[in-house]
Amino acid sequence: QLQLVESGGGLVQPGGSLRLSCAASGFTLDYYNIAWFRQAPGKEREGVSCISNSGGTPTYADSVKGRFTISRDNAKNTVYLQMNSLKPEDTAVYYCARLRRWRLCVFDRPAYDYWGQGTQVTVSS
Repeated sequence: QLQLVESGGGLVQPGGSLRLSCAASGFTLDYYNIAWFRQAPGKEREGVSCISNSGGTPTYADSVKGRFTISRDNAKNTVYLQMNSLKPEDTAVYYCARLRRWRLCVFDRPAYDYWGQGTQVTVSS
């Protein structure tokens, strides 16, 4: 059964760090581009970062550039999101998603065919 499972969320103080993981099962991660999205209460889901299976330069939303780093370990079938210098406005549920085969990294939601259930990140003092 194809699944994406996020983990690593939690409560952190402003300026702190978290590392999210997205574990894939039921398919081989090597062939797919994977993205992280987030959704804050009352807001639209927005793209955060995307990494290609070819190892090219990742894509980042302007709001997280210089603070977040996406990476992948195909041997572990896992994608990571390292989040540093967290701000209260980063508070959201974070989702990983799989782009449809052969699609380049974009943040258009119809381009994605599988989503995880999400992990909550709360940045607060």
